[in-house]
Amino acid sequence: MDSVKQIAKQAKQRMKNNFWQDCKENLQQKEVQAKSLGLNERKVKSYIGGKVQREIKGETQDEFYLKVKALLESEGEVSDALGRLTDREYYEGLSYEEKQRYTLNLSAKYLESLEKYRKEKEYTIK
Repeated sequence: MDSVKQIAKQAKQRMKNNFWQDCKENLQQKEVQAKSLGLNERKVKSYIGGKVQREIKGETQDEFYLKVKALLESEGEVSDALGRLTDREYYEGLSYEEKQRYTLNLSAKYLESLEKYRKEKEYTIK
């Protein structure tokens, strides 16, 4: 976990670089674009706020989400998505119960990533 000193230093750096002013301008611009496209401005604003929070926390997109995103962009939603995302080598070494647990966890992660992808596509304004 970051120390208080590091967090304060990062916050100071954001202020020096006009991070908040840029965020505010970007948000206003996206709201106007959303309104002109007929999108729900409040949802777009919420989505952008979440992105800013993740950026501040330094979160990066996980490897699994990037795999799901690549699959969805190249193939779309396919019926065998879990099969394509399964780590075969790891899966073959599991017992029956572990395979069931692995598949359920994979399914939950896939659905979460799918929802994140849909939101990203819906609220991304170019």
